[in-house]
Amino acid sequence: MEQRQIGNTDLVVSALGFGTWEMGSTYGEIDVKEASHAVNSAIDHGITLFDTAEVYGPYISEEILAKALGPKRKDIVLVTKVGFQYSKEGKNTGRNSKYDHIIEHANGCLSRLNTDFLDLLLIHWPDHDTPFEESIGALEQLKKDGKIRHYGVSNFTPAMMEECEKHGHIAANQVGYHMFDRRMESEVLPYCKENNIGFMAYGTLGFGLLSGAFTKETSFIESDWRSSGFAFRLPLFQPEEFEKEINVTERLKLIAKKYNKSLPQMAIAWTLGHPAVSVGLVGVRNENELKENVAAVDWQINSEIRSEIDQVFEEEGVPTHINTDQAV
Repeated sequence: MEQRQIGNTDLVVSALGFGTWEMGSTYGEIDVKEASHAVNSAIDHGITLFDTAEVYGPYISEEILAKALGPKRKDIVLVTKVGFQYSKEGKNTGRNSKYDHIIEHANGCLSRLNTDFLDLLLIHWPDHDTPFEESIGALEQLKKDGKIRHYGVSNFTPAMMEECEKHGHIAANQVGYHMFDRRMESEVLPYCKENNIGFMAYGTLGFGLLSGAFTKETSFIESDWRSSGFAFRLPLFQPEEFEKEINVTERLKLIAKKYNKSLPQMAIAWTLGHPAVSVGLVGVRNENELKENVAAVDWQINSEIRSEIDQVFEEEGVPTHINTDQAV
């Protein structure tokens, strides 16, 4: 497995990271035994970075991951995220990145993940009611206390990262990036590359759009977040858009087939091919998916293939949203 450095830190990880959003059940039912097997298989196949967040569930994903890792925790780079507050019933009631809240919830993550320290702790979304100086101050304290090795952000704009950098160095920014959502190419990716900030790409498979499994008849159960029709403010799962996107994916499958690859493999290789990307995150449900995804890492997509891909989007009238404002 190809290894990549996250920013200018000492974190050197597999180019492909294991995302655990699916374990938090917002994608529908989750088989705990199957998830645990997938985690251990991922380690066997060379994946060394595992990404989770307290909001996945909430708490469920962290707890499942901790049980699955067991003593193998020492062999991997563990990433989680904080920055939300919850009701007694566990409902997400909004963003909160105040000093005391970050300290308290980071300690909760440590407990649930059954670890003495986190390799990387991220603020999940910008909290517009809390000065970044206060939030970074909490992260600096956690680092000083030995509870985290590095810290960073998620879904932050360049202006936000620049403000954070006045108070401490952020190691990474985790943001959505895939063929159907290229908003980050205009500003965020260049900023991260120029300032030695690792770029962690989530949604590498377009939240299923690039998995090759969807058809025009695909629908989502109510507990699946995609049933809203939107993916981070983009109407990717609205009926009219979805139908056009399936036209795109059917044609992309044919391009991938020319190179003896699958659509998911092409999607992963496409994201990893950007020079600023440190790691691409994918969710994995079973052994076959895992093997397929891992095999994509060594494929270098050249400019000719990228042009073929772009031509499909253009001919089908499907936007890549490169000029759409980043949603925060």
